[in-house]
Amino acid sequence: MADDTWFTPLTPLAFLDRSARVFPDRTAIAYGDRRISYADFAAEATRLAHALRASGVKPGDRVAYLLPNIPEMLVAHFGVPLAEAVLVAVNTRLAGPEVRHICQQFRRETAVVVDAGLHPTIAPVAAELGIAIVTVTDPASGAAADPAVGGMSYEELLARGADTPLPWAVRDERDTISINYTSGTTGQPKGVMYHHRGAYLNSLAEIVHSQHTPESRYLWTLPMFHCNGWCTTWAVTAIGGTHVCLRSIDANEIWRLLDEEGITHLNGAPTVGSPSPTPSRPTSSTAKSSSPPLARHRARPSSAN
Repeated sequence: MADDTWFTPLTPLAFLDRSARVFPDRTAIAYGDRRISYADFAAEATRLAHALRASGVKPGDRVAYLLPNIPEMLVAHFGVPLAEAVLVAVNTRLAGPEVRHICQQFRRETAVVVDAGLHPTIAPVAAELGIAIVTVTDPASGAAADPAVGGMSYEELLARGADTPLPWAVRDERDTISINYTSGTTGQPKGVMYHHRGAYLNSLAEIVHSQHTPESRYLWTLPMFHCNGWCTTWAVTAIGGTHVCLRSIDANEIWRLLDEEGITHLNGAPTVGSPSPTPSRPTSSTAKSSSPPLARHRARPSSAN
């Protein structure tokens, strides 16, 4: 891309840069008792980027993430591209051989960051991956790391990082920001590349389509591995809303979060958007839907539209 003074390459990295400066103390991520401000969100993404570079990750390298919808997965959507690497958010429902197939497609030395709760998936193929394994242990899962998987902990990875600011920019907006793989229903999983420009523009479209505002409180029922959560990982950050993480789909937990976290939006297939209510749960909440599978749910009780 030409280096012209009147041209700025588009990248979702700019979204976190702006929100960290405009809304530094606003809650960016909520997960159980964890509350992460936009300033801290940007700081952890920066530390992760430095840590990846210190671990040998170079521009254009692929970094795989096998995680549920937890804060570390959101951080990856900014920290990995900030290191000039490419994020590969792997479907958590894939079998070990399919994960191996994805990782072995990487042409450069890379890493895979995996949740301890998913060690049963990766343990049988860990020795065949040929890349560094980093384990995130989420207390909410109750799962402990399997020693047979080896590698390092996420905390050990971050310890390699630094807090020195990095530019929230790219040289070429056509560089790849992420690769998303199919679920392998018709053969081996196949990857689709997103570039920074496309991810930036689709994120803005999500804001318009879902009518997000800085007051949005978005519940993560949609997997972040699915098309980067339809680019909502970047969209909610762009508008300065709050990401409310959800490790797994559970109807009772969704109802609780709708009330206690003041959820304004969630996305998913119809079966996710209409969980069975508990006997004690009123059903008068209004659900407004656009064309399937997108559903926008309002938690305010009112008569049905």
